[in-house]
Amino acid sequence: MLPLLATLAIAASLLLLEKMLNLFDFVAAEGGPVSVVWRMLANLVPEYLSLGIPIGLLLGILLAFRRLATSSELDIFRAVGMSYFRLLRVPFMLAIALAAVNFAIVGFIQPSSRYLYEELRFELRSGAFGAKVRVGEFNNVGKNLTIRIDESRNNGNALSGLFVFAQSKSGQTIAVTAEQGQFLRTDDPDTILLRLKKGTLVHDAPNYTSPRVLSFTSHDIPIPLPKIENFRTRGGKDREYLITELVQIGLDAQKPALDRNRAWANFHFRLAEVAMMLLLPLLALALAIPPKRSTSALGVFLSIVMVVTYHKINEYAEGVGGMGIVDPFIALWVPFLLFAALILWMYHIIAHVPGGQPIGALEVFATKSGKWVKRIFRFGRKSRLATIGMPAPSAET
Repeated sequence: MLPLLATLAIAASLLLLEKMLNLFDFVAAEGGPVSVVWRMLANLVPEYLSLGIPIGLLLGILLAFRRLATSSELDIFRAVGMSYFRLLRVPFMLAIALAAVNFAIVGFIQPSSRYLYEELRFELRSGAFGAKVRVGEFNNVGKNLTIRIDESRNNGNALSGLFVFAQSKSGQTIAVTAEQGQFLRTDDPDTILLRLKKGTLVHDAPNYTSPRVLSFTSHDIPIPLPKIENFRTRGGKDREYLITELVQIGLDAQKPALDRNRAWANFHFRLAEVAMMLLLPLLALALAIPPKRSTSALGVFLSIVMVVTYHKINEYAEGVGGMGIVDPFIALWVPFLLFAALILWMYHIIAHVPGGQPIGALEVFATKSGKWVKRIFRFGRKSRLATIGMPAPSAET
């Protein structure tokens, strides 16, 4: 349980940290509050758990059996008549329980969280979290209104070096410069007030012979806020549908064939990802036991590569099935059957073949490669020592 939970926590943390940097840049560029980053990350947790849970389960079982194998305790269990399948009883219980949890995540929780994440992105871009006025830049606020602010202090309550330019439909223009300013709320939620102090106003119109210039100590400019469009309904993307909704779309004959194929492809993708978890205890056992008198960790590395590769193959198969090139059922379940056959063969070799090692060829190749790397390193070290005139270290040294 400790390796399982630790791997799950580390995998989720690494994925979230990678995404956090991009989200901070995105939120800062859109002028949104920092709290939105944590809300967006929270909505990404189910998506990362759907991949982190299988990897955590695999490494938890693998490291537990590897510890038994390297300490020769696994040989004692086998000597007293306990088969590998008997030792996998509790790991299979864990796999079934976590598969049920993962099914709930990918089937019902992840679609809703993914939709909420897209909604937050939309609200940031549309300015729902506040007017986006960047300091030192010309900002278009509303229609035919441009504002520039040189400096902002006190969380935006004290502005200095302001320039405002507005143009009406009749062709009238107003250009204002002011030393100080402040945004104020009004009774109308669709309008804010920009109060300017110590400035000059230039008013021009097509019927004026010359612009009118006015100096003021205080002047208020009402700014109509742009209307924010409503976000689309859930289901704009295939992975925003609940698994029950995917079945309804796939069975609806009135839907276009492309929509039905995408729905079935995503439905089988989720089921194949969950079903794969029931094979992980067998895969973990097959890769956990190193050759005799060896502490090679090649199986740990290979296990992660296999799970991630299978996930990427499923994503490609989902795309092929969604386009209708191949039937979604065949596109998703044929790779599953091939993956299952490979795992069952590996388990048969380790459990029923005396001295069997499913990745024995890879272990031999890795051992020989390691020896060649050590020889090259030693040769390079001796060459460097000879170049600087120092004697090479003796065998005793």
